[in-house]
Amino acid sequence: MSAVFTEWQGKPLDVVLSICRDLIEDTTFPTVKRWRENGGKVLGHFQVYFPEEIAHAAGMLPVKLHGSQMERKRADSHFGSYICSIVRSSLELCLSGTVELDMFVTHPICDVARNLAGIWGRNFPFPSQILYLPQNANSAYSVEYLRNEYDRVHLEIEKVTGKTVDIAALFNSIQVFNENRRLMRELYAIKRETPWLLSIDEAFVLVNLGGMMPREEHNELLTALIPQIKSRAAKKQDKIRVVYEGGFCETPPLDLLRVIGQSCYVVDDDLLIGLRWLLDDVKGTGDPLWNLADAYINCSSYSPVQHDLRKPKEKMLAERVANSNAQAVIVSAAKMCEPGLEEQVAYSKHFDKTNLPYFVTEFEERMTAFDSLQIQLETFVESILFE
Repeated sequence: MSAVFTEWQGKPLDVVLSICRDLIEDTTFPTVKRWRENGGKVLGHFQVYFPEEIAHAAGMLPVKLHGSQMERKRADSHFGSYICSIVRSSLELCLSGTVELDMFVTHPICDVARNLAGIWGRNFPFPSQILYLPQNANSAYSVEYLRNEYDRVHLEIEKVTGKTVDIAALFNSIQVFNENRRLMRELYAIKRETPWLLSIDEAFVLVNLGGMMPREEHNELLTALIPQIKSRAAKKQDKIRVVYEGGFCETPPLDLLRVIGQSCYVVDDDLLIGLRWLLDDVKGTGDPLWNLADAYINCSSYSPVQHDLRKPKEKMLAERVANSNAQAVIVSAAKMCEPGLEEQVAYSKHFDKTNLPYFVTEFEERMTAFDSLQIQLETFVESILFE
């Protein structure tokens, strides 16, 4: 299969980052189009986490449907006005023909997402599936249950591709994705240790690309860019260190992240956490589906849409703040996002008790005006710098 993104090759870092930004903001998803033009099949999956290794092993391109700032001409008529933007913009991508899929998978992460398969199934000829992630991650049978769910979806993928996915193919894909997650961990280590070398919007762009191109290409890109980022001549500025929380599903507009990056160093965040959900390498021996399920349950990050008594959200966020040596938190949530807004309240109460400075805000993926937010954020930052 021919490469879908080669424009960056042989160019200096700043030029590559600019090209990558343009690609992320291109609402026509050119890398996905090129994949299909080359004869490849596409699996689109909704937020937050999907075991993309299974689709990859079957020769499909797994695409993370993160929405778009495109004009919604048809999708709004399929939903009420009281729900988040990402479910509508994701549907618009396919109703408009911008993104062509061969299969769609969603998850019961919230009241809206659990109904998406039915809505997509009525509007498209391709299969629309629900991957039922465990509601009780603390059950002794959660790994076994999830392994069987992965196997069910894996069999549906085989029907779509007409290709049998054997153990060798799965382990090969696991190896590719292990390397991808390792590179993204290295990228985030740069943010934590030397945040003046990598802004929040630049890191977001580089991670985001993984959800719309073959992981082999993403690995090649990150392998080439990380050494260049580390050797940048940027100088440290007098900015506070913050953690950004609230981008686990719908993600903020890129311009909003730029505004935040102008005022402070974002040393950690939960943006696109599904692509970085597994915290260590998935084992390369035994039963690959069991290994993927075990990693999801026992070696994973946290989000408001996974309920695990071992990972209370306030404690996990506090650990993220401590591990990144942050001075404050930006507690954000997408408008109409019930899980995100609920956690925003819990986080605020927790930080009131611990006296950690925090800044509360909301966003919507089609926001275009950020002046008010910028003024409020700058005031917040100054209150910390000059206290």
